Amino acid sequence: MKPHSYFPAAHGALVFRCGAVARTVALILLSLLLLWFAPGPVQAQDGKPLDGLSALSVFLQTTRSGRSDFTQVVTLPPRASEGSTRVARTRSSNGSFAFQRPGRFRFVYAAPLSQTIVADGKTLWLHDEDLNQVTVRSQAGALDDTPAALIAGASDLRTLQASYELANDGARDGLLWVRATPKAREGQTQQLRVGLRAVSPTQVELGAFEILDSFGQRSLLTFSRMQVNANLPADTFRFTPPAGADIIRP
Repeated sequence: MKPHSYFPAAHGALVFRCGAVARTVALILLSLLLLWFAPGPVQAQDGKPLDGLSALSVFLQTTRSGRSDFTQVVTLPPRASEGSTRVARTRSSNGSFAFQRPGRFRFVYAAPLSQTIVADGKTLWLHDEDLNQVTVRSQAGALDDTPAALIAGASDLRTLQASYELANDGARDGLLWVRATPKAREGQTQQLRVGLRAVSPTQVELGAFEILDSFGQRSLLTFSRMQVNANLPADTFRFTPPAGADIIRP
């Protein structure tokens, strides 16, 4: 049974509000590169060590585009199995990701299902290759109060704080973490954790997302081979439905 109002059900990590329906667009990218530890804390320009919030501020202010590979791991709520033992279930996927501010991104899932999700600034496209089906929605409002706003939407902390309560959440696995709790309690996203890799006081990369939703589903997205402020081809965020595909406009 598919989780209600999620897309795609096999992935699930970035929660988008598409009209009245909140759907899950996954991105989780796991790489051994995330396990290295910096030799010492990177310091801000005022000489103080960077924490999660200051690293997030640098990322929002200095990063206009980027691309990376990703691995996504979704942990579903445990369910009773034989002997009444509750066992958690996991699903994994991987692919590539690109974004450009404001409001443009592209996810390409290579395995286990072939899916492409494109936001071109006006329209949100979901192409399910296995079903030969394209779902089309207006992008207006679709990224509000979602993890996508952290990547492709907000330009500074003040803008982000209009939608989230933000707090430092320590350092782990070579990343500085920020906990983000949506102010809109009616949404499906309960809590986000953003992991950032501080390369220097003026260069911060997106390392990981951890997302807990109202159904108890936890998604970990980790990014590898990140290229910050990459020169992306003009057609990266364009999408043309393939010939013969079923077009769905909910």
